[in-house]
Amino acid sequence: MDVAKKILEYTVKCPVCGSEMKVEEYLYDMPLVGKVIISSGRCQRCGYKWSDARLAESRGPRKIIYRVEKPGDENALVIRASTASIIIPELGVEIKPGPAALGYITTVEGLIMDIIEKTEFICSEPDAPLDECKKKLDQLRKARDGLIKYTIIIIDPGGVSTIVSDKKREEPLSIEETNALEKEVSGNGFSK
Repeated sequence: MDVAKKILEYTVKCPVCGSEMKVEEYLYDMPLVGKVIISSGRCQRCGYKWSDARLAESRGPRKIIYRVEKPGDENALVIRASTASIIIPELGVEIKPGPAALGYITTVEGLIMDIIEKTEFICSEPDAPLDECKKKLDQLRKARDGLIKYTIIIIDPGGVSTIVSDKKREEPLSIEETNALEKEVSGNGFSK
């Protein structure tokens, strides 16, 4: 793998405190994936951190579909850009981009572990519906442990997300789907 090459530096408004925040972008050439841009920034005033990971070249607005069916499927690499949504219908999971959304590189297992961690946090609130929380966490843990089959769908209007696996399917997004998604993420303070 080549050493990362800094390709861009710019400032954006911090979504937490509103001061200017420097963001740096680096180009990596990853085995099995190709060229990836990693962006990171930190607000000097409040300490807020932001990062994004995405393919360097857009493959056009698209939907990526990956079915987890057997042991080993959870090891597929996931690259999710900050403007992409993730839906896991069987688990009732929907991750939508927001103004401070982060892009990341992880595995399917890492994605499920992150969802479990966030669900545990939400369920620790005093007014959380305990029965619902227990059912959701049980279902997520079964997914993590490979005991149930599920589908991961990444909807990416920028076409810079992917799942690294021969099993993934890709479908182009319609103009209507793309326009609806762009409206959802138009409040993202990191659009350039």
